[in-house]
Amino acid sequence: MFNKQNTIASLLTLSLAEIASAFPQAPEYAHSHLGKRDASTTATATATSTGGATCAFPSHEGMVAVQTSGSNAGWAMHSDQACTAGQWCPYACEPGQLMGQWDPEATSYTYPESQYGGLYCNSDGSLTTPNSGNSYCYDGKGTVSAVNSASGGDIAFCQTVLPGNEEMLIPTLVGSSSEQTLAVPGTDYWASTAAHYYINPPGVSVSDGCKWGDSSEPYGNWSPYVAGANMDDNGNTYVKIGWNPIYVDTFGSTKPTFGVKITCDDESKCNGLQCSIDPSVQNVNEVSSPDGSSGAGGATFCVVTAEDYASAKIEVFDAGNSNSTSTVQKREIHVGSAEPTTSSANATSETTTQEHTHTTTTTQFVTVTVSA
Repeated sequence: MFNKQNTIASLLTLSLAEIASAFPQAPEYAHSHLGKRDASTTATATATSTGGATCAFPSHEGMVAVQTSGSNAGWAMHSDQACTAGQWCPYACEPGQLMGQWDPEATSYTYPESQYGGLYCNSDGSLTTPNSGNSYCYDGKGTVSAVNSASGGDIAFCQTVLPGNEEMLIPTLVGSSSEQTLAVPGTDYWASTAAHYYINPPGVSVSDGCKWGDSSEPYGNWSPYVAGANMDDNGNTYVKIGWNPIYVDTFGSTKPTFGVKITCDDESKCNGLQCSIDPSVQNVNEVSSPDGSSGAGGATFCVVTAEDYASAKIEVFDAGNSNSTSTVQKREIHVGSAEPTTSSANATSETTTQEHTHTTTTTQFVTVTVSA
């Protein structure tokens, strides 16, 4: 049975961490035990300007190199950071998948342990795989997908790196009129944390959107909207959409040209509908929801709970077009492949609110406004 208190408690795992402008390197790893040395990725050590060795990005199944032109050389680290000896080096995985490696002794969301994700770089340029029983990348719960119903081109959903520096480096590209599975962690993921996403405007590439930016453009960490998702042990998936507090502070007088909403194929299993943001109806930092609230920086958000392993969609649409029904192609995109495979899928944007007993009821939706 759905419990509102449990939903509110789950929001604690869905809140985006405070955005920082500095990217500290993980300190020297002092634990006395590590996992197995990854012999398949042992590389000739490369000296850095400070004399330390660097570790090359490996080619294990599912791993995706990001922002390869920087010093990070494919690792999910800031572009001016190299994967050097004594560091944990996080990495991205294909859409719908999660990183399966992290420091097994870092079990809570506290600094600096929250930085210890990925593989460990040894002094000889080899890599250590800390959790030998885990895959490098593994499938998430598969209960949330992103739908692109907007007319402005592809949309970059950019997931933050955690454990890691929480930069939005992990790309999921959602093509025009298509659908893509998002990575949804369960409680087996690191410290039972949720996945967090920045939703870029249509037409912004993953190269531009999936990295720290600046206030000159409303994308990257200045994107208008953020989202989050995770699943508990009872099969409840918590899906959140909301305003990005940095966008509200910087671009508060400018309405985005696109909106975002949560929909469910089986609305009888979803609590919290309607949950939407349509800039043609709402002002900046307003949401349409019966249970909207505010979080970090005073930014408003709403949450939908999909019960009993039910699925939900985060749909992006043109402002003023939130009530349309769109037909999309579900695309399985694999990095490096020439063409994605497609299968027919219909995403409906019409939503009604359900009571906790799953009977349809009429509810007065409210627009939530909270000053940032």
